[in-house]
Amino acid sequence: MAIRINNLTVNLDEDISIIKMKAAKILKISESDIDKIKIIRESIDARKKDNIKFNYSVDVFAEKEDKIVSKCRSKDVILSEKIYSSDLKFGDKKMLHKPIIVGMGPAGMFAGLLLARNGYKPLIVERGQNVDERTETVNKFWKDGTLNLNSNVQFGEGGAGTFSDGKLTTRIKDHRCDFILEELVKKGSPEEIIYSGKPHIGTDILKKVVKNIREEIISLGGEVQFNSTFQSFTSKDKRITSAVVNCEEIPCEAIILAIGHSSRDTYEMLYNKNVFMSPKDFAIGVRIEHLREKINESQYGRFANHPKLKTADYRLVHKSEIFNRGIYSFCMCPGGEVVAAASEDSRLVTNGMSYYNRNMENSNSALVVTVNTSDFDNIPDFSGNNILKGMEFQRYYESLAFKAGGGNYIAPIQLTGDFLKDKVSSKLGNVNPSYKPGYEFRNLNECLPSYVTGALKEGILIFDKKLKGFADVNAVMTGIESRTSAPVRIERNEKLQSVSFSGLYPAGEGAGFAGGIVSAAVDGIKAAESIMEEWKPIY
Repeated sequence: MAIRINNLTVNLDEDISIIKMKAAKILKISESDIDKIKIIRESIDARKKDNIKFNYSVDVFAEKEDKIVSKCRSKDVILSEKIYSSDLKFGDKKMLHKPIIVGMGPAGMFAGLLLARNGYKPLIVERGQNVDERTETVNKFWKDGTLNLNSNVQFGEGGAGTFSDGKLTTRIKDHRCDFILEELVKKGSPEEIIYSGKPHIGTDILKKVVKNIREEIISLGGEVQFNSTFQSFTSKDKRITSAVVNCEEIPCEAIILAIGHSSRDTYEMLYNKNVFMSPKDFAIGVRIEHLREKINESQYGRFANHPKLKTADYRLVHKSEIFNRGIYSFCMCPGGEVVAAASEDSRLVTNGMSYYNRNMENSNSALVVTVNTSDFDNIPDFSGNNILKGMEFQRYYESLAFKAGGGNYIAPIQLTGDFLKDKVSSKLGNVNPSYKPGYEFRNLNECLPSYVTGALKEGILIFDKKLKGFADVNAVMTGIESRTSAPVRIERNEKLQSVSFSGLYPAGEGAGFAGGIVSAAVDGIKAAESIMEEWKPIY
């Protein structure tokens, strides 16, 4: 048990060591009465540009904590207990074969880690390469447009998040989140992710972390097979009996489907195998790039270059009454770059990526508009099934973006000022596009539906009132961002098994139940726990 103090503020010119003195003052005790103090959350309060502060939540450990809290009588002071418990339930059924995990992204990695630590010796199959080989393959794609369909920004060890900002923010409230952050620190992530209000690892550090997780899984008897594509499964009486990987049938009782949101051939296979899925809403749009220093100035004012302040980020949301859609920034990458993220031939996709230091020239974010299942019926020449129509919607506009760029994964770009005027740009301003392999000036209306570009125009002007300079005429908009989340949800029951097949556990972003590294990892852990509740360890 500890005393939780919320909203403890520290000024920019104060040293962090002052926290103990301030905590003692709030609790009306002496500093010597405090045995230990632990930072739980740190965030920046920049609402007043002339008085930027750090805001902390801390846990204070002391004698007679309940009496201290009762005397304090402050809404910001409460008793806090550590919620996370490692107590696990184990079933009594004998598992004859290793559980199989499809995908080595966050959901697959953490499911594998938990199963390995508890004697289940999982087999993880990943269609892409290990992180070192994958990095070489992706760098070649960014250099000359040579796309590997099985190992790219979407597929490979670490999942799509490996080539991102390594952002760890999540809106879910789950005790497993703490466990995940602690494990990431043990595997090489900076310790600050435990308490930062907006934690991130950076793609450079994340590559090392995922490798360390893999090595522990293997050391505990698990197995990881790269360049191994999950093609199908077999069943008897609606219960899983094997997985088909690289044309080989591998017997098993349980398969965790941690496939990620871009495994389109897997969605098609699942549909053909009558696995029940539902189409779901998502969002599409562009990447917008500003000078990093301009975003810093907008957020921090005269303190923009203060050594204690890290590269500024933002989160912007607007609901358009005209278009009846949400417009929002997504996966903001401070001091990062826009990257090519395609996983299919002749279809262009962008994403954002930052290194840990976030010190590149530009800052970028996805700027997207919500689309719903009724929109998916309006793509030309669509004759496929209704369940996968969201996926075909993505494909259609990614193909238009590829065509607009002229091929070879050259991206269409437009300056924000020109976009607002429906004018094709002819030259750059002070923002140099970071996207590789290259770019072509085009009108983004060529590769996005009119209701999306119309909503983006409205959103840009609204956001400029919230974040000065957001509508800068020289900001660069790169098309298109289309993989914000899965286009389907693979329906499952209370045991996290498919409603169609026992032993099939859809998990993570690809199953439509998560959105980000931490929430996907949590979902993977839940799937592993469900397996453990039914089956005995293999050992």
